[in-house]
Amino acid sequence: MAEAAVAVPAAAAGRRFRLPKIDPYAAIGLTIYVVFFLVALFADRIATHDPLEILFDDDGNLLSNVAPGAAHVLGTTNLGRDIFSQLVMGTRNALIVGVSAAIVVASLGTLVGLVAGFFGKWVDTLLMRVADVALGIPFLPFVIVLAAFMGAQTSNVVIAVALLLWPNTARVIRSQVLTVRERAFIEAARVTGSSTWRILFVHVMPNILPLTFLYGSIAVGWAILTEASVSFLGFGPSDSISWGYMLQDAYGSQAMSRGTYFWFVPPGICIILVVVAGFFISRGYEEILFPKLKD
Repeated sequence: MAEAAVAVPAAAAGRRFRLPKIDPYAAIGLTIYVVFFLVALFADRIATHDPLEILFDDDGNLLSNVAPGAAHVLGTTNLGRDIFSQLVMGTRNALIVGVSAAIVVASLGTLVGLVAGFFGKWVDTLLMRVADVALGIPFLPFVIVLAAFMGAQTSNVVIAVALLLWPNTARVIRSQVLTVRERAFIEAARVTGSSTWRILFVHVMPNILPLTFLYGSIAVGWAILTEASVSFLGFGPSDSISWGYMLQDAYGSQAMSRGTYFWFVPPGICIILVVVAGFFISRGYEEILFPKLKD
């Protein structure tokens, strides 16, 4: 009997600390993020040239619109800049924008959702009306106006994304908190004398953190797409390389009419992959977070 009593808790502990299920969609999305993260981390070593350097050959001729080859993997721009180096360094800028915006969006959305869902009443009403106003603001025009008034800086893009994307996270977190706060272990915490804030952050918050990470991963793609759109329209910083900057430069130089597809196709593919990765992660884990969807 003693051995059986010991075996049961051991098995339960094994189930409790078992690694979470990895869905194929989520695995693909995470793999894409890891690859881009490694490229951004070692960008200085991977890039073959300074992305803004104007290159010349041994005879002093400008290396303009050079086709892809051994010396220049993706060729050069019309100004003689190495496209591969721009693509690699643009990965670092994209992830800085994406991760920074995701952290702010996830943190702000989680905090608002926790407070609104747990306290309810006028607090919930006030915060959700603010969220409705944020959701009603046109996204890209707001980012462009903010960048125009505050300056073409990467930090302004992060601020704009954070100001308009947090309501999506907050609404989902709030709905989850409304169910968690009614569970038995929350009432038990109240009976034992736990303070309101301890219940909120120690007992409720751990149950909604998976949703926070999920919406944070989605925000990464949205932030990178927004930065690319702003840079393409000419409102991005001119002293740093990004995928949007590459697309804007290629568009202004009429790269498509010249047939230099190696200039604008690679950054476009990178943007698509990052956005799709966020979708794959959300698609892969929605059934794990919401088991009723399997029915």
